[in-house]
Amino acid sequence: MILAEKIMEERKKNGWSQEELAEKLSVSRQAVSKWESAQSIPDLQRVIQLSEILGVSTDYLLKDECETPQLIEGVEPSNKDFPLKKVSMEEANDFMEIRKKNAPKIAAAVAACIVSPSVLIFLAGLSETQIGNISEGVAVSVGLVCLFGFVAAAVFTFIFCGMQTKRFEFLENECFETAYGVEGLAKEKLKNYEGTFTGGIAVGVVLCIVAAIPLLVAACMDAPDVVCTSFVSLLLILVACGVYMIIRVGMIKGSYDILLQEGDYTISEKKLKKKLDAFSGAYWCIATAIYLGWSFWTMRWDFTWIIWPVAGVLFAAVSGIFRAVMQNEKKKIE
Repeated sequence: MILAEKIMEERKKNGWSQEELAEKLSVSRQAVSKWESAQSIPDLQRVIQLSEILGVSTDYLLKDECETPQLIEGVEPSNKDFPLKKVSMEEANDFMEIRKKNAPKIAAAVAACIVSPSVLIFLAGLSETQIGNISEGVAVSVGLVCLFGFVAAAVFTFIFCGMQTKRFEFLENECFETAYGVEGLAKEKLKNYEGTFTGGIAVGVVLCIVAAIPLLVAACMDAPDVVCTSFVSLLLILVACGVYMIIRVGMIKGSYDILLQEGDYTISEKKLKKKLDAFSGAYWCIATAIYLGWSFWTMRWDFTWIIWPVAGVLFAAVSGIFRAVMQNEKKKIE
């Protein structure tokens, strides 16, 4: 139990409202509300007053399993004159709140990139039939406008959200320590969010798997091309929905992992990430260039989208090999 929960619990035991406790402490009700919601922490003088008014010891209020920030095992500060940056309770709350607000935006932007060729693919298939009397030129023009529109909106979202979180970049890339109560708060939020995270990941994965079923059925039944292209568009939409769910819940959970320096944000993972950044940047630039070059050269936008899942699988494989090699080298050095 963290300080915020202890203040709330002891206040309720005494049958006081936030206004009544605030009056006894000569502070505003908003101050008490912020203490109890862990948006801020009282100074030492207020803690002493709280212990006297609530009839508990200061040790009880201040001590919990997260009292002292722990150093990461096997990691020592390189220079005692340059201590690790400390993350305050206010900074931690701002970071989690911004990540929570940006999660659906980033997820929607990624989904927009995935679904961007769907209109072009659908109209291209439709233009080959008499339905709607759509010419190939109109289909390609409208499809490309939609494609670049989706991508432009997604890029704008990435840049906008990136600017909002720029001041917190060090949390993902550097070692840091947290102020009293931050670790306990993050652990509590992570515990409460585990159910939502698991459900979101499950739904997202199921959607990605189910997305291929209509296309496989159409292929087995030797369906007309217009039906197949329609199902390709449907596949992209379902995959986009699945990816949206996965990224949305993953970003929120990631904010807690980042503050706790767990999962993909341990010190060793941060070191690997720095080495992978240069490679991944070049890799995806090359993949994008190949996709656009091949698509404009052949004008087979209904087929060239296959580059993205292939590039994704290859990137995962290459990244896995890179990680394994780096970890093996680390073990040899140790």
